[in-house]
Amino acid sequence: MSEARARPRGLRDVFLAFTRLSLMGFGGVLPIAQRELVDRLGWLTAAEFAELLSVGQVLPGPNVVNLSLMVGDRWFGLRGALAAVAGMLVVPTALVLALAALYQGLADQPAVVGAVRGMGAVSAGLIFAMGLKLLPTLARNPLGRALWVPLAALTLLLVGVLRWPLVAVLPLVGLLGLGLAWWRLGQEDDR
Repeated sequence: MSEARARPRGLRDVFLAFTRLSLMGFGGVLPIAQRELVDRLGWLTAAEFAELLSVGQVLPGPNVVNLSLMVGDRWFGLRGALAAVAGMLVVPTALVLALAALYQGLADQPAVVGAVRGMGAVSAGLIFAMGLKLLPTLARNPLGRALWVPLAALTLLLVGVLRWPLVAVLPLVGLLGLGLAWWRLGQEDDR
């Protein structure tokens, strides 16, 4: 990797930069991370960011946490990696714990109960909308509609109706889908 145009002055800079990142994005920090680390701070070039991100995507864990680890390590070794990960996790964790404590104190209030139910409905709607938005990508799926629709229905049946735990359903349906896709792609290669 070539040297970036700038560098953090110390562990405090690393911690604060990743704390800022963690508070700016909710469920999608990577575009903000690219803007901050490459464009605003200049700690990485665009090529370096892409390289670190690609490594972070194959490692277990959230991509942005892996990225923060590697950026912190790049500048200050283990201490930098710990400062960057702490920046990504400490303040959001404290906020979630504070909100949980606040909720516990107010959980019996009808307005709070209604607000939480409303947030649940909004979350379900957002997930459904994202699913609909991604639906056209299934046209290129190697399974084809004849196989992915039954897999989706099986997942819905197991989780929604039979109340199987998701941790059991995902490997089962995932491996089944993987096997069917492999079989289907093998059939196409034989043609």
